[in-house]
Amino acid sequence: MSLSTTIVAYLLLFTVGGFGFVLLNIVLGSLLRPKNGHEEKLEIYECGEPTIGSSFVQFDLRFYVVALLFIIFDVEVAFFFPWAVVFGKSTQLAQSDVSVIVQTTDGHEALGSAYRGLMTELGLPTDEASLLSGKDTAEREANIKSAATKLVWTCIADIGVFFAVLLVGFAYVWKRGDLDWVRSISGHARAKDRSEANWHESATVVSNS
Repeated sequence: MSLSTTIVAYLLLFTVGGFGFVLLNIVLGSLLRPKNGHEEKLEIYECGEPTIGSSFVQFDLRFYVVALLFIIFDVEVAFFFPWAVVFGKSTQLAQSDVSVIVQTTDGHEALGSAYRGLMTELGLPTDEASLLSGKDTAEREANIKSAATKLVWTCIADIGVFFAVLLVGFAYVWKRGDLDWVRSISGHARAKDRSEANWHESATVVSNS
């Protein structure tokens, strides 16, 4: 069984197990719990307190802003997973204890199992024919290690650019005051002064034209 087939099998097993566990609890709950519904039991439960007033009230807009900012700055965590895989595997590949070419018992050369596994997990071809066709084994190993080291530094540069873009967006949101639950009066005053100055400037341009 290949590595990709094994991974898919594990994912399917995890999915079936999760859905089966949830479905089993729902079925058992419907069979075991008493079914004696009445008017009070069917009322909306809210923290054990009696319902006061209507539930159709205007929700504070600031909660939406906080939720949107959380989604925007938290969803980037998903981008760390592929980067972490490539960075980790390339770091392992660049280590000296991972042999690219090994000697078999009959004296022939073959690709090391660790190298083959790392290349498969990275989704890269092993290129076995070209690696085993040269004469200098040390030179061929050095070329692979050099390429892996370059990939490591590329990953570091990539995550640096990612964090730079993220920090620019964070600084912009912070500068606007969107992270403040209650915006400062001085900020409102500066915004009001800027809007009045822009209005006077626009009025002057219109009157001169």
